[in-house]
Amino acid sequence: MNKTNTEKTVSPGKVPPKMPGALPLLGHMLAFGKNPFDYMMSLRKTLGEIGEFRMFHQEMVLMTGPDANEAFFRAPDAQLDQSQAYKIMTPIFGKGVVFDAPPHKKDQQLKMLMPVLRDKPMRGYAQVIVREVEQMIADWGDTGEIDLLEFMKELTIYTSSHCLLGDEFRYELNEEFARIYHDLEKGVNPLAFVFPYLPLPVFRRRDKARARLQELVTGIIAKRAQKPEKSEDAFQLLIDARYEDDSRLSAHEITGMLIGTLFAGHHTTAGTAAWTLLELARRPEYLERVLKELDTHFGVDGEVTFQALREIPVLENVIKEVLRLHPPLIFLIRKVMQDFHFKDYTIKAGKYVCASPRVSHRIADVFPDPEKFDPDRYSEARQEDARPFSWIAFGGGKHKCSGNAFAMLQLKAIFSILLRRYTFELVDDKDAYQDDFTQMVVQPVSPCRVRYIKRTDIKRAADASPENIVQESVENGPHFRIIIDRELCQGHATCMTEAPKLFQVDEAGNVTVLQENPPPDLLEKARQAEKYCPAKAIKIEFN
Repeated sequence: MNKTNTEKTVSPGKVPPKMPGALPLLGHMLAFGKNPFDYMMSLRKTLGEIGEFRMFHQEMVLMTGPDANEAFFRAPDAQLDQSQAYKIMTPIFGKGVVFDAPPHKKDQQLKMLMPVLRDKPMRGYAQVIVREVEQMIADWGDTGEIDLLEFMKELTIYTSSHCLLGDEFRYELNEEFARIYHDLEKGVNPLAFVFPYLPLPVFRRRDKARARLQELVTGIIAKRAQKPEKSEDAFQLLIDARYEDDSRLSAHEITGMLIGTLFAGHHTTAGTAAWTLLELARRPEYLERVLKELDTHFGVDGEVTFQALREIPVLENVIKEVLRLHPPLIFLIRKVMQDFHFKDYTIKAGKYVCASPRVSHRIADVFPDPEKFDPDRYSEARQEDARPFSWIAFGGGKHKCSGNAFAMLQLKAIFSILLRRYTFELVDDKDAYQDDFTQMVVQPVSPCRVRYIKRTDIKRAADASPENIVQESVENGPHFRIIIDRELCQGHATCMTEAPKLFQVDEAGNVTVLQENPPPDLLEKARQAEKYCPAKAIKIEFN
């Protein structure tokens, strides 16, 4: 007898198909470890948008494509738990910090960090980043060679620590902090996902670095307590922060959260910065377009401001295409706490579910000719990333990387100086520059050599700039309303800065739409809020 539709909805559903070739004890670990990306591409080709494989004893389910991504990112924590999947970070962040904290405590900790990533402080970071770039290249001369990845690692550790952590980490602890951070970074090793406390040298160095950093943090807290003036960085925010029960963070918790802040601001950005320059260097036609945009917009001496960095779409689209082809994270993981249903399938509690930006970004039905480097995919005419959850370089949903706006600002600010001062050429054959899949965070294989040549052909910027162009108000435009997707909103408060008559964001990050039926003359302001929302949580609908 045929089942009714109602019976189908409550029935258990099919088990996801399994990838063949599992070895005793190891499962698919050898094939996966050799090249995770190739393995996951093979899985999608063999099994489709959902399929299961095994890493040692752990059953993993890979879900790819916009529909699968949306189900993955919109699932509540009670069903797909991010914390359980990222125990790999516990030795680095610390016991009871972020992913190791109970859900209610983790939420409070993450909210404590949000103010430094909000719109208002972000507007001051551009000048800080510019100064760091200028300082790094001050002694370059007319031409020379560098290991691009090492250069970007050093530059982004300076920019991120200066913007987010404060002067002590940038200046007083410069060399020691760089060594500590390097050892912590190396502790993010694929083996740590299954065996985070194996007595390996890399894990011993990780633990020693974590302990030393806590000593330094404790000392800085004591010094800051003696100063009459207060800093406005993430460090001070955490010193002053209180839980709902009015208790303060311990030095152990502050240390872990500072590490988490820096990982968000640096850990993935260095590789993306390196790949952006490499892709431009091996495609002179796109480099020429970017240089023309920057020269026109800034000239030789134009000021790099927060607003100016918003108005360079050619460079922004290049960065987005780099992130499509070279997303730093191989996959994102959640543990299934309650049976999870996707279309006709049911994934049982206890398994792990993965989303892969790199695989999803290479689906031809979403991104035609997916292996081609084509920044024009994101132009107004094409908008290949318009389908929700198709482009997921920063993740999605409530757990979308809250530092995504800072990362884009940092990258655009770096190149707005670097590419106006120098052009770049590849030293080795262009095919020698490949992704390194031996690391949890994917970056170009090192050494990654490029040659820089000083530019002498830049003209001054035109007097007319986006800041000087006055928008005409629309008195009799279309009526519209504003929709907030509260599952996506992270409380960056960009909307309030863009349109204070339309949005209010409280200290907890809750957004209120102030006018249910806004007048037509506020449409442009609403569109700006929609355009610049880092979480893409705002939608304008016309009546």
